[in-house]
Amino acid sequence: MNRTEKAALVETLNKTFTDAAVVVVTHQVGLTVDEVNDLRGKMRAAGARYKVTKNRIARLALKGTEYENLDESFKGPTAIATSEDPVAAAKVAVEFANENEKLTIVGGAIGSKVLDVNAVKALAKLPSLDELRAKLLGMIQTPATRIAGVVQAPAGQVARVIGAYSSKEG
Repeated sequence: MNRTEKAALVETLNKTFTDAAVVVVTHQVGLTVDEVNDLRGKMRAAGARYKVTKNRIARLALKGTEYENLDESFKGPTAIATSEDPVAAAKVAVEFANENEKLTIVGGAIGSKVLDVNAVKALAKLPSLDELRAKLLGMIQTPATRIAGVVQAPAGQVARVIGAYSSKEG
C-alpha cells in the first residue's frame, strides 16, 4: 500500500469515526471468512458497520475525532463496529461474541465517553433507537385511541336513546 492509498484509507476511517454515534473495538482471532461475512451481514441488517483495521491507520484516523481516547484500545488483531444508532453496533457485536469465542469485545466509546467491556455489554441490552421509537409511538397512540372511544361513546348512547324513543312512538 503506497502513501496515497494509506492517506485515503485514513481519511475514510476518520469519516467513519466522525459519523459514528458509537464505536465498539473488538479482537478477532481465528474468525473464518464466512464468520466475518456473517457478522458483517448482521451488522448491515442492524444499520451498523464492521471493519477490520490496521492499528496504526486506526490511530491516525482517530485524531481530530471525539474518539481519540480509544487510541490505547488498538493493539492486537483489531476490528471496529460502528453505527449512527448508539446501540446497534454494540448489540450485534455482543450477541456475536456470545455465540463465537473467536470475537472478544475490547471496549468502545460513545462520543468522548470511553466504555469498558461491561459498559459495552450493558449498552447492548438497551433497546435500539427503532425499538424506542416504536414504544414511544405506541404510548402516544394509546391515549388517542382511548380519547376517541370516550368521545364516540356519548354520541352512540344519544343515538340509541333517540332510536329507542322513535321506536316506542312508532
